[in-house]
Amino acid sequence: MKLLILIGLVLLIIAVHQLMRVIELSRELKKTREWQVSEKDNRFNGKAMLAFMFLFFSFFFWQVNRWNDKSLPDAASEHGVKVDALWDANIYLITFVFLVTNAVLFYFAYKYSGKKDSKATFFAHNNKLEMIWTIVPAVALAFIIIFGLKYWNEITDHAQEKDKVVIELYAKQFDWTARYPGKDGKLGSTDYRQIDGSNAVGLDTLDETGFDDILIKNEFHIPVNREIEFKMRSRDVIHSAFMPHFRAQMNCVPGMVTTFKFKPIKTTAEMRKDPYVIQLMDGINKQRAKDGKEAVEFDYLLLCNKICGASHYNMQMNIIVDTPADYEAWLSKQKAIKTKTVASAEVK
Repeated sequence: MKLLILIGLVLLIIAVHQLMRVIELSRELKKTREWQVSEKDNRFNGKAMLAFMFLFFSFFFWQVNRWNDKSLPDAASEHGVKVDALWDANIYLITFVFLVTNAVLFYFAYKYSGKKDSKATFFAHNNKLEMIWTIVPAVALAFIIIFGLKYWNEITDHAQEKDKVVIELYAKQFDWTARYPGKDGKLGSTDYRQIDGSNAVGLDTLDETGFDDILIKNEFHIPVNREIEFKMRSRDVIHSAFMPHFRAQMNCVPGMVTTFKFKPIKTTAEMRKDPYVIQLMDGINKQRAKDGKEAVEFDYLLLCNKICGASHYNMQMNIIVDTPADYEAWLSKQKAIKTKTVASAEVK
């Protein structure tokens, strides 16, 4: 089979070479050079550009229609709705500019195709054009930047609500640990020098406020319609806490604490009943069935959005958004450290 493919390629190359030779000979019979372009050639190229424009735009809209139902579902956080609105405004603006610019380029290639007696007008400078293509993009970018900074400042500010939930996300190659404050409502201090096998997150064993902290692995819970303030740390390299369904992302940097807040507006149960999510999961499970894997349910995810090492792709954690009552019931069942040594800490 490989030999046949190789022979076919060789024959194709020979055929193309012979075709080019025929074209060259035909030029000699016409007493013209192959690099000389006629008005007929220009008209053909102009019409070909118009044809390509329609094919190009048709392919673009086909792509949009083909993959549009594979995007993320609607934002599941309060600020995420604003982020999506800003994203949509950007996409509509970019698409409009893309269509208009390319339509003009292709049309001009057709309209102003070369003619024997015509000569292009050349001018080195035009103040009106300079003003137009400077001011219009500046206004558009100002809109994007101003609203982007406004939303960014809102979501990176400290949570203001009294009933806010504070959670620490601790990243290390290649997993996450969530830490909740205990009944005192305070997270205990940390000391990287105390990190060892029994103290994976580096809790300060002398700080009593950390004795009732709760450490969670595998999945963590948050209540719906309450502000969640995340404090993020990293043990080794820069990780990035990415929660795509909430439109939330923040780097976890060794040696410092970064923060991010959002308010979830849809529980996990509500998202699993969403028609678009059901459609997405049906597609995913059909592919999993082809691969011999079990079907899965929708879950919110915490991912690492930095390429942090060989097992980066495994670094994820499920997020469960509960009703306030379900959240309190879940939290009451979690075991705290409750001792002055981290050696007996229970990681669930």
